[in-house]
Amino acid sequence: MESIRQRTMDKVIAWRRHLHKYPEVSYSEKETAAFVARHLTEMGWRVRTGVGGHGVVADLDGGAGAGKRIALRADMDALPIQDQKTVEYASTVPGVMHACGHDGHTSALLGAAELLAESRASWTGAVRLLFQPAEELPPGGAQAMIRDGALDGVDEIYGIHLWSQFPACTVQTAPGPLMAASDEFTIRIFGKGGHGGLPHQAIDAVAIGSHLVVNLQTIVSRNTDPILPHVISVGAFHGGTTFNVIASECKLQGTVRTMTPESRLYVKERLEQVLETTCAMFGASFEIDYSFGYPPVVNHAEPTDRVRRLARERFGEDAVRVCQPLMAGEDFSFYLDRVPGCFLFVGAGNDDVTAPHHHPLFDIDERALETSVQLLYDLATKR
Repeated sequence: MESIRQRTMDKVIAWRRHLHKYPEVSYSEKETAAFVARHLTEMGWRVRTGVGGHGVVADLDGGAGAGKRIALRADMDALPIQDQKTVEYASTVPGVMHACGHDGHTSALLGAAELLAESRASWTGAVRLLFQPAEELPPGGAQAMIRDGALDGVDEIYGIHLWSQFPACTVQTAPGPLMAASDEFTIRIFGKGGHGGLPHQAIDAVAIGSHLVVNLQTIVSRNTDPILPHVISVGAFHGGTTFNVIASECKLQGTVRTMTPESRLYVKERLEQVLETTCAMFGASFEIDYSFGYPPVVNHAEPTDRVRRLARERFGEDAVRVCQPLMAGEDFSFYLDRVPGCFLFVGAGNDDVTAPHHHPLFDIDERALETSVQLLYDLATKR
């Protein structure tokens, strides 16, 4: 692998920049999937397209004997965000960009695929690659790929997420709960419209919604165990039409993040209670649509130990760190519900690359791509 690494890495960087220039949002990854399938076919992988939508699955058997079938997963979708970077590989698609690193995930897995194909005579077992659509938008692509057989015959699964908030080329993971359940809600509050100067004749939906935003935070601060992580975020608030009219309706949208099944159910129940009593206090009515999204990402102990051991062997002790739980969500959780595996982060930030994920200036330190390729290769071939 040492002799071909630079040639492969030049391709990986070029692939990543190409995908960054031509992003596709969730459930629309047609050209990205075709790009992936074409390169895998040229490398000699057995390729299946249209898995769970625009997903691509590729298989290859090692030439050194029987062994486990290891699955490696990368997500392919971009986000509906306008790219504000001034780089030559900035997105050319208005209002769409790779603001979460999925272009890097896809490219790194393609790089590992090339190394695996060229060295197949030296490794045992079998490798399955999962290039997944629609990670960013529930219900997500993982469940659909599973229904289409993506995990059939798989013994273990691994996935890497580049993370700009961690130092470049560090490897960070932990056994047990690593990322949160990701649920969402839409609330509509119905009051009574009126004149802005005569509020006593109206039921102000905007004022009630404002109280609700504040009241919901008391669930985290006063109702849940402070030792356990919980997040309730209202991300959208729409109400009213002009300055001197009291709004009769408003709509709030938000997300709930929890780490345990018990917390997940409790927060939903308590949120509905707070909503009902807040509206009742002002004489308003409401509707709520509450959707359970991705479950928590819970790593299995032995695969996680394997990741950390192989990363220490490859990169040294200082590069491998224990990751504290993150309240972001990931539908890799559905794979881990079916087969043993581990989800991990490769640091992709530096002093110049600081924008968080889902930000218009998001970028990665491309040295993290080589770390990812090497680790994916090792996870597929070393025990």
